[in-house]
Amino acid sequence: VQLQAYGGGLVQSGGSLRLSCAASGQILNTYVMGWFRQAPGKEREFVTAMIWRGGITSYADSVKGRFRISRDSAKNTGFLEMNSLKSEDTAVYFCAVAVRNRMGPLSRRSLDFDYWGQGTLVTVSS
Repeated sequence: VQLQAYGGGLVQSGGSLRLSCAASGQILNTYVMGWFRQAPGKEREFVTAMIWRGGITSYADSVKGRFRISRDSAKNTGFLEMNSLKSEDTAVYFCAVAVRNRMGPLSRRSLDFDYWGQGTLVTVSS
């Protein structure tokens, strides 16, 4: 599976942005797609994840209620819709896929994800 994240850019505080993650290769319903971010000088952190089949999601407390993860399975593309953006959301955002052969709890650990996109920069100006 190869992933390509795009859609980042410069946005004002309070604004919105939608990131996309295009996947080549088959993503099975049991796989997990996640989004992580890394701000300058900080470690990579979990943002959100979902089971590709849909219906089960997990969000970091810092983005809950503002961000939404979704996917278009027909297009093999995942999305991260970000609203009410804050300066502290500034980071490089990465999409990732965890290979799973059966349904299970969503992991928030980057080590549990097998494939990664190259990252897309989101800058929120205050």
